[in-house]
Amino acid sequence: MTQRSTGDVSPRLRAIVVDIDGTITDGKRRLYPPALSALTRLERRGVPVLIATGNVLPVALALHRFFGFSGPIIAENGGLLYDRVGGRDRVKKLARIGPARRAFRTLLRAGLRPVPLFTNRWRETEIGLEPSLPVAAARRLLRGSRVDVMPTGFATHLIESGQGKLPALRQALERYSIGPGECFIAGDGDNDVEMLRAAGFAVSFPTGSVRARSAAKFVTSKPYGFGFVEALKRAHFLGASPTG
Repeated sequence: MTQRSTGDVSPRLRAIVVDIDGTITDGKRRLYPPALSALTRLERRGVPVLIATGNVLPVALALHRFFGFSGPIIAENGGLLYDRVGGRDRVKKLARIGPARRAFRTLLRAGLRPVPLFTNRWRETEIGLEPSLPVAAARRLLRGSRVDVMPTGFATHLIESGQGKLPALRQALERYSIGPGECFIAGDGDNDVEMLRAAGFAVSFPTGSVRARSAAKFVTSKPYGFGFVEALKRAHFLGASPTG
């Protein structure tokens, strides 16, 4: 695989923003221990880790707590923003689920046979579908509905237009008085593209979508979580060993 970079990494990178599935996992969505070890080391050094995922908040929150991450959580592709302020858990809804539900019914009536994800029972702002959904046909049917059809490689999401990970990230970063341009951001799906374009150092993977790779400043030589560790080294967050 080929590495691609647009120059030296800014010394002003102040936070890490990371997707979960396909970014700190392997191809079967199993967490990659060296990636998690590296992130916990960085937290101990005072570098906040923010999760930005299409997954549901309970999954992201478990990861956040078990590994001691301190940053806010962006869940459901920016539909939910979680933070802990003054010892209290706070969740802000940034998208409405109603448009996604109407879009789902439209796809059903059209015979596209969308298959809901099991995790939809915990979704509050969007609907997740199995990746078997024909995305181009769904987008044609939903044109003008103010719903985005967002494939991630692992699923396809229906979410209210105008939302997404980047608007949620801008709000999440207010706590630190910084913007995305001061962040290391890693992602592998179309749902990460806008966030990657705004990053100070944007990372994607040979296993990422075409659009994600095009938006990244650095495309790793290794896939998945293996590449994530490689990218941390390239950004000078790590030395020779991610676990030493």
